[in-house]
Amino acid sequence: MKVFEDFIVGDTDEFGDYLITEKEIIEFAQKYDPQPFHTDPEFAKKSFHGALIASGWMTCAVMMRMLCDHLLTKSSSIGSPGVDNIRWTRPVYAGDNLKVSAKILEARESKSKPGLGIVKYSVTVLNQNNKAVMSLASTGMFLTRAAFAASQKS
Repeated sequence: MKVFEDFIVGDTDEFGDYLITEKEIIEFAQKYDPQPFHTDPEFAKKSFHGALIASGWMTCAVMMRMLCDHLLTKSSSIGSPGVDNIRWTRPVYAGDNLKVSAKILEARESKSKPGLGIVKYSVTVLNQNNKAVMSLASTGMFLTRAAFAASQKS
């Protein structure tokens, strides 16, 4: 179980392996972002992008899934106060295989909440060609080793 003290400023971790399918692009977009270049392959062929592309919000959701699988569900995470500077830098197409690169920018203990650590990190989502398709800055809250141990006793 990863706790606050395990986050070292400067460390970078690369993880994930997520294949984007046309079916998933369309299903996500029909429910959450029904723009025709996300939902209609024929329309998308004639669009600026030349093919169906995933919604940026789908890319965020895929990134979150990989982050949970690799880190958050195996850590003392208690949530996040938010993200900053989301950028979709390149379209995501059906057949793209995505992974995540996360770099720790800052780690400090909370001044107002004992037992809580604040971790700031940059996240980049990369395609199979190691080209960035999305980036953001995130802040996570993690229990310290002592606080986590205490939470397991109750």
